Amino acid sequence: MVVLCFLFLGCGKTASSEKMNSGENRNSGQASADDGSGPFQPFLIYADKGTRNNHYVPSGFMPDGKCILFDDTWKENCHSGSSCIKIEYDVACSKQGQKWAGIYWLNPPNNWGTQKGGFNLTGAQKLTFWAKGEKGSERIEEFKIGGITGQYPDSDTAVIGPVILSPEWKEYTIDLRGKDLTYISGGFTWATNVDVNPVNCVFYLDDIKYE
Repeated sequence: MVVLCFLFLGCGKTASSEKMNSGENRNSGQASADDGSGPFQPFLIYADKGTRNNHYVPSGFMPDGKCILFDDTWKENCHSGSSCIKIEYDVACSKQGQKWAGIYWLNPPNNWGTQKGGFNLTGAQKLTFWAKGEKGSERIEEFKIGGITGQYPDSDTAVIGPVILSPEWKEYTIDLRGKDLTYISGGFTWATNVDVNPVNCVFYLDDIKYE
């Protein structure tokens, strides 16, 4: 999967930058979400699988990815479009390890602050996404943007949680007003643990975007 993520980004970053009419900041190595000439335009993390304007790559499997099943081509009862994301957190597996799990959508893939590549999202007021649980009562401890540290750290972070999911699609919002969004490599993340999910935690995500 990691190889595919690298291939995806390698083909998509230039195309998406051209699509956004923003280009690349050659001094910092970061891309801009828009050209600053008008209101902030929606900046997609996930709409449908393969959408050209999707940004960031779900490559940051935490702590090691062994206890997560991830399918971003799921087609049953999605919120909108032709596909959505299904995630299964294997609690029995996690109990044998570090007892928590999560995924970061990163740019570039697997970038834990060791490479340039964050997007300038200045002007975004919020990140919105839709989520639901397989049965309801699934608990996600946090949904977050930013928070990557290291040599090239994110400029800020924002978080909501804990979130207890229902079996019906619901829209959630992370408030970004007043945040420094000049450099964000960690576009979106979730995390949870075995203490708040006694059995497998299966949930779905769709329509993740900055607005």
